[in-house]
Amino acid sequence: MAAPREWLGAVEEEGNSGLQGSSGVEVVFPSDPATPAPVCPHGPTLLFVKVNQGKEESRRFYACSACRDRKDCNFFQWEDEKLSEARLAAREAHNRRCQPPLSRTQCAERYLKFIELPLAERRFCQRCQQLLLPDDWEKHREHWVVGNISAGQLGRPSQLLRPLENKKTNAQYLFAERTCHFLVDLLPALGLTRVLCVGTPRLHELIRLKASGDEKSNIKSLLLDIDFRYSQFYMEDSFCRYNMFNHHFFDGKAALEVCRTFLQEDKGEGVIMVTDPPFGGLVEPLAVTFKKLIAMWKEGQSQDSSHKELPVFWIFPYFFESRIRQFFPSFCMLDYQVDYDNHALYKHGKTGRKQSPVRIFTNIPPSKIILPSEEGYRFCPLCQRYVSLENQHCEHCNSCTSKDGRKWNHCFLCKKCVKPSWIHCSLCGHCALPDHSCGAPKDGCFICGELDHKRSTCPQITASKKVIRAVRKQKQRKSKKTKMETVKEQSMNHTSVTRKKKRRERAHQYLCS
Repeated sequence: MAAPREWLGAVEEEGNSGLQGSSGVEVVFPSDPATPAPVCPHGPTLLFVKVNQGKEESRRFYACSACRDRKDCNFFQWEDEKLSEARLAAREAHNRRCQPPLSRTQCAERYLKFIELPLAERRFCQRCQQLLLPDDWEKHREHWVVGNISAGQLGRPSQLLRPLENKKTNAQYLFAERTCHFLVDLLPALGLTRVLCVGTPRLHELIRLKASGDEKSNIKSLLLDIDFRYSQFYMEDSFCRYNMFNHHFFDGKAALEVCRTFLQEDKGEGVIMVTDPPFGGLVEPLAVTFKKLIAMWKEGQSQDSSHKELPVFWIFPYFFESRIRQFFPSFCMLDYQVDYDNHALYKHGKTGRKQSPVRIFTNIPPSKIILPSEEGYRFCPLCQRYVSLENQHCEHCNSCTSKDGRKWNHCFLCKKCVKPSWIHCSLCGHCALPDHSCGAPKDGCFICGELDHKRSTCPQITASKKVIRAVRKQKQRKSKKTKMETVKEQSMNHTSVTRKKKRRERAHQYLCS
């Protein structure tokens, strides 16, 4: 998953097309899907349009679906742009160069050779993040190499691999053991035997480890993840390299059929999709992808089962609830707080606003999902679901209303429960933070008051950013000029001192002669 910011597509800087904020650009799904999108190293690109003050600009562009920073993927193309054959050939060559050095089949063959090696010859290069065969040792002689890679380490590659931590591209925050065990223990109680793990490598590992160590466990899993490094540790039937933002299988139809077979096994019974997308991802392209996976599952269903839904756990921050339910109205949000090992903030046990905001959105009835009482969750008989300890049932709303784990207060003027830090403002007519700007409209822009755009796309912000950039450039020019003058002055001073020294030496020689 990625940083908790809204997704930004990579864009061309020329023509003032750089993105100023996520709400200033929207993804567009063309009505004519027959026209293929251009391809970058991360698969088919997405079509975007800049939106200023609620109005779309006339020219749309393609950008990478997976990367938010042009330094990671600088693909950019106007929708109506015609490319020459030379540019198309150069692009294809660039895409090939950016692919992993080994194919999926080669990785599987190397893995089979690796596990046959004696323990003393099993080595892993930390620098290259690669399992090494004896023929590779000489190339990596100067690198940091770890030896004696055990079967247990091979079974937990997420602990062996270094997490990707570029927050703008593909930052990997991995489930804590607490969350993994909760999910795995929940599956048998729900009658689930197969898990499609979309971007959840640590859950995939635990399922496989439990199945190998427990004869009673019959749960299987398939991992779909964009990180090609996992190809070294799994055969083709247990891992597919996949981009969840554009439903792209990097290994083509063979990987697509692996996924299709997995979803449709046993007529689609007993399977669930668990996904943990990057928090920086736009909800809409993710929803489109998940609907395609659901449609793939439905292909194996009989007409009598057309009313059934593929069970889904979508793990995402609670403040995306309205966006997720916009695309999946049957989903509800559980109170369970998901935490991560390598994230400084999203850890279980913290209180107040420091606790993890990550929740589980699902189409499984919440009454069937038992949350652990030892962690402070309790069953509300009125709501017929498990809630956090501080989430008190409101008799006026007839619901346990808290979203963030704190106790919310009911406002009789707003006729709903609000966060404990909010107060009702008589000027605004609704609850807000005590230091909010009074008189600002509930809808529209909180800066200029106009109703046709939001704060992040306000022209006043854009103007102020331009001023800030101009001032910054002016300061940089001034600093550069000052630095050059200083260097010049130092050089002149050095020259002057040198001349005086030579004059003194000549005078001394003259007097001594």
